[in-house]
Amino acid sequence: MSQYKKNSIKLLGAIGLGTGVMISAGIFALLGQVAELGGKYFPFIFIIGGIVTGFSAYSYQKLSQAYPSAGGIGMYLVKEYGKGTLAAFAALLMAFSMVINQSLVARTFGTYTLQLFDINQNSIWVPILGVGLLIFAFLVNISGNTFIQSFTSVISLLKIIGLLIFAGAGLIVANFSFQPAESSGQSPETTITSFIAAIALTILSFKGFTTLTNQGEEIENPKKNVGRAILFSILISLFVYILIAWAVSSNLSIGKIIEKKDFALAAAAEPALGNLGVWFTVIIAIIATISGIIASVFAVSRMLAMLTDMKLIPHRHFGMPGSIQRHTLVYTIVIAMILTIFFDLSRIASMGAILYLIMDMIIHWGLLTKLKEKVEANLFVVGAAFTLDAIVLTAFVWVKIQSDLLIVIVSLVVLILTFIGEKLFIQKLKNNS
Repeated sequence: MSQYKKNSIKLLGAIGLGTGVMISAGIFALLGQVAELGGKYFPFIFIIGGIVTGFSAYSYQKLSQAYPSAGGIGMYLVKEYGKGTLAAFAALLMAFSMVINQSLVARTFGTYTLQLFDINQNSIWVPILGVGLLIFAFLVNISGNTFIQSFTSVISLLKIIGLLIFAGAGLIVANFSFQPAESSGQSPETTITSFIAAIALTILSFKGFTTLTNQGEEIENPKKNVGRAILFSILISLFVYILIAWAVSSNLSIGKIIEKKDFALAAAAEPALGNLGVWFTVIIAIIATISGIIASVFAVSRMLAMLTDMKLIPHRHFGMPGSIQRHTLVYTIVIAMILTIFFDLSRIASMGAILYLIMDMIIHWGLLTKLKEKVEANLFVVGAAFTLDAIVLTAFVWVKIQSDLLIVIVSLVVLILTFIGEKLFIQKLKNNS
């Protein structure tokens, strides 16, 4: 069995983990993509995304109070659907979306770091630096919970302060003018569908709160503190996102934001603060992505270990020593490395959003239909969360079918193969029992 240390993570440490995952890929890698889909009013999309996330977080909070567990989402799904194919399938979707997020953060780290050396963002150094960050995250994660929570808490505070300084400076330069970004003839047309689709990416930027559910038994007083940590992490992230989005909107045209979408914050810092601002922003991005990757790897490896212990996913040691938890950490890093090498930021984000929203809907549906008599929850709020996810997912997939059909096909193949693989694995276990 994997070893979990109860009460090893304090409330502040949990909040540090949550914000550590959220305030990384969310604002640095996705802001430009949100602007591309949502147009000049893209800052409002972060607010809408925060509201939709709030509805979703309600389900997780209620489940965490009823079933605090280091397995988090995996345990919730088993409580909802039993130890069967659907629970294992949805749990793996969550794990995949978290690993995808790690590769998103890793490539963001590489993209922003290269801004210090005036190297093209399409350089091979982007995946090389991303892989290097993943290796560093692995080394930190094998050091134990105490170091991880201290490291992520301190570094999360530093990056939040840095981002607030950036946002404040940008708004001061713009005379605190909360005007939408200027449009140009080259800016893509924004439709209602694309605007709604952009919400999917902001939801992805908030999904870090689910990290906290995977530390259920490890967080001190989990029945209270998991919910508190989720709430504070979302509110802190939303506040930072809004300020940053408006600062960028006030200093760059929408066309420029889209052109520089993979490093929009660094591009926005130059007109506001000059070269010093670019250096400052890149350093903050490096700090943010480092803390984000460490917190995310910490969470997903434990989730996979719990799923393995519950015999919901297959496991092979491949001759590696140590616990299952250590093995799943290795698997997590290796898969993230492969994605970092072969996919760009836009496609990584798209696949992550699709897989995550499907898993999220399965969680809400289970609470709505399977546990309504066992878990005290407002079914209207849970139903609203399911409906909002469905609307956003439909719009996002429709936009991607028109603009990038390949990533929709790849996502569909991943869904089909995962479901079939889990069905065969579960059936084999039943036959052998």
